[in-house]
Amino acid sequence: MSDLWPGERVNRGFARWVLSGVQLLLMALVALGLLDLFYLLVRGVSGKLASIHSVGDLQHAMQHGFAGILLILIGLELIETVRVYLHDQHVRLETVLAVAVIAVGRHILEIDLQATGGMTLIGIAALTLALAIGYFLARWRPPGTGAGPLPAHDTEETP
Repeated sequence: MSDLWPGERVNRGFARWVLSGVQLLLMALVALGLLDLFYLLVRGVSGKLASIHSVGDLQHAMQHGFAGILLILIGLELIETVRVYLHDQHVRLETVLAVAVIAVGRHILEIDLQATGGMTLIGIAALTLALAIGYFLARWRPPGTGAGPLPAHDTEETP
């Protein structure tokens, strides 16, 4: 039935072209972000190493470094999402949820606990729990189906 309208092939080709462009942009952003993270690390080590005088100062510096690394991981997961969409023509829910969990984790690292209200922290905890449960449910298979949890980033069906 889809052979009756030749525009469908053009539509699919256009979508593939756009998604390939998005994937290339994401790769460039991740590469530039990684180079910038290396630059910030070298600059930070050479300029601020002497200013770390307590565990709190070290913790603050490490939290910023970890947040930068998680930002790179978010980019890699987005590239994986686009790759899977190009291959399978559908978005895998567990990949989207993994990106969300990483993003929330990155946000948690940057929270100033002294300045953040209790209700905000409860909201972030609820969001984290909801994402974790959603990720578990997206990967879980009912008993008796002959399959356990899905392997990570598996794009092929297993017999």
